[in-house]
Amino acid sequence: MKAGIVGLPNVGKSTLFNALTNAGALAANYPFATIEPNVGIVPIPDPRLGVINQYIETEKIVPASLELVDIAGLVRGASEGAGKGNAFLSNIRDVDAICQVVRCFETAPGGEDILHVDGTVDPIRDIDTIDSELILADLQTVESALPKAERAAKSKDPDAVARRDVLVKILPVLGEGRPARVVLESITNPDQIKALRGLGLITVKPQLFIANVDESDVRGEGDLARCVRERAEASGAEMVPICAKIESELAELDPSDKAEILADYGLDEPALDALAHAAYHLLGLQSFYTAGPKEIRAWPIRIGSTAPQAAGVIHTDFERGFIRAEIYSVDDLVELKTEKAIREAGRLRIEGKGYVMQDGDVCHFLFNV
Repeated sequence: MKAGIVGLPNVGKSTLFNALTNAGALAANYPFATIEPNVGIVPIPDPRLGVINQYIETEKIVPASLELVDIAGLVRGASEGAGKGNAFLSNIRDVDAICQVVRCFETAPGGEDILHVDGTVDPIRDIDTIDSELILADLQTVESALPKAERAAKSKDPDAVARRDVLVKILPVLGEGRPARVVLESITNPDQIKALRGLGLITVKPQLFIANVDESDVRGEGDLARCVRERAEASGAEMVPICAKIESELAELDPSDKAEILADYGLDEPALDALAHAAYHLLGLQSFYTAGPKEIRAWPIRIGSTAPQAAGVIHTDFERGFIRAEIYSVDDLVELKTEKAIREAGRLRIEGKGYVMQDGDVCHFLFNV
């Protein structure tokens, strides 16, 4: 799953991205990789992995991860090709969620001035600018696609009709300056939902606001961050306050030094951990686990996935030849100490193809291909 980081120039977007990817590179037992200069793999902090390891010895622990894309080129007029407009549009259409970085500091750490692209710091104006560019890009897509969809719908093909109908619903919404996700919330027809998702629209993607705050406001309680929080609440989005400068420093420290710095700021954990969890939640993901002597691993799946679909995350053959799953919870392991004791106590559940996975399930899959 991919999340794209967007933001206007000089809001701290690249500093934040580098902090996230540096933190991933230093995560213990984690095979971090930078896929491209602007793409990194970020681990999802998960204390349950350590709990499982208390009872099951293993060679390696692998957390679930999120692919993070630093999307460049978003400036006023990007939807019309300004900046790196074309590259920006292709990159952002490829992600599953949008993390919008908003500047909530007046001067940079050290007191130096970092000029805002619009001359003054105004987070709501910045959000409006970004949202407008994304909406305009989608509006162009819909206006271009509608005539062809109307011609195709004359055949009465259900998919073609659904595509036309959803385009007709979206067009006036985008024209009013509202995102396409507004339409998604009102559609119940499964064919139209499928058609909407197939359009590749940017503003149908879920969105998270990252308030890049000053060192004096690490909890995001100042006026600038509060504006972003209120905007997020009004639009049904999430908001995470982060001081990118602090996080970039923390990412390069060992655990003991990191704990000392966090204590100095009155924080229990790096804000990047909160961001990783928020992005995971934004994508509608949860984790299940596999555990053995070679590896303990967290696997990301969409909430509502069935046992065969979860097996398919490990390997497509597992889903194709799925027979059943043997499942227990982390709490079962803590209480009974071993998988053998869990089995003998009758707490090892045998689940079939219709089982809906629960967050925190520990699984063994049986399959035949």
